[in-house]
Amino acid sequence: MAKRRFAELRFRNVAERWGYGEIATPAFEPLDLFTIKSGEAIKDEIYSFTDRGGRALALRPELTAPVMRVYANELQSAPKPLKFYYFGDCFRYERPQSGRYRQFWQFGVELIGSERPEADAEVIALAQHMLRSLGLEAKIHVGSLDVLRAVFCELDDETCALAMRLIDKGDFDRLQELPHGDTAISIIEAPDPLSEAQSVASIDHLLQVLELLDTLAIAYDVDFGIARGLEYYTGIVFEAYAHDLGAQNQVLGGGAYRLAHLFGGDDVPATGFGIGFDRIMRAVTVHGEEPPRIIVVPTKDARIYALGVADELRAHVSTDVDVMGRTVRAQLTYANSASFDFAVIIGKSEMQTSKLTLRNLRTGEQESLCVQEIIDRVLSYT
Repeated sequence: MAKRRFAELRFRNVAERWGYGEIATPAFEPLDLFTIKSGEAIKDEIYSFTDRGGRALALRPELTAPVMRVYANELQSAPKPLKFYYFGDCFRYERPQSGRYRQFWQFGVELIGSERPEADAEVIALAQHMLRSLGLEAKIHVGSLDVLRAVFCELDDETCALAMRLIDKGDFDRLQELPHGDTAISIIEAPDPLSEAQSVASIDHLLQVLELLDTLAIAYDVDFGIARGLEYYTGIVFEAYAHDLGAQNQVLGGGAYRLAHLFGGDDVPATGFGIGFDRIMRAVTVHGEEPPRIIVVPTKDARIYALGVADELRAHVSTDVDVMGRTVRAQLTYANSASFDFAVIIGKSEMQTSKLTLRNLRTGEQESLCVQEIIDRVLSYT
């Protein structure tokens, strides 16, 4: 938990420095919030139930739809853009496997109210800065659904949607069987995908986004194989992958989308992403600087006095005190086994002089100090 909290705080700090404020939504929502967005088939992948009032509810499988519900219900008249970040647990009824759990945590952001290249570029740049904050140099893969949809524009909606799902899954064998499937594959696998894409669609918006990313020194690859598989995405899409995670190596995904109108709101553009927090924990090694820990070690006669000392120390440093009735020797044995940094030993002489014995449990060195001197010494300890 210390490792997870450290990473969470890093993400929060980056988001807030970029001007994003936190938003929180309920763990369960109306079921139709997710079926409207993703189709009836999602019922097989989520935890849904009927409550005592006969309402169809679901544990949230993701957080974008709940945020857009809040926007549609409460925030349509708020000044644009709206910039939110969130961190919460989500639930999906899938076969658990490495990096994929039925209860998982997601950190994400949503920028609501702009479809300009600057908005897309900001969200992509923010994604990479968040990954960098944990030392993960994952290159962002950036694509455009405008190009893919242009390839299949002559087809009916159902076939076009199937093509997007096949691209999203990387199933090029079945994609090749569809009309224009070869064209899509040639663009995706082209040595110069931008030049190849220009033959089928305007990519001005994408080029402007890439220019901004270059200005911001964001590492990326152009990848038209990103389809995201969901019809509400409208243009720019992006993903990030981590090494050494096997098949489940995607740690981040997002793009530009329109959802609010499905929930009764205005047809507002938005761009966002979600980070698979559990996969991030497997992909990076993070080491927070843990503050030094003190344990107050009193003799039998000094136990009441020790409680007052511990109270003073706790105002400044992490402090523990024996509650087991152990002897001084047993307390010091416990302190070493529990990896405390310092012990403050208190006996009769310490109570009489108010000079307490501070023992460095790493070096064994001892000195007699008053409480404030102990605080100063411990806070300066590295």
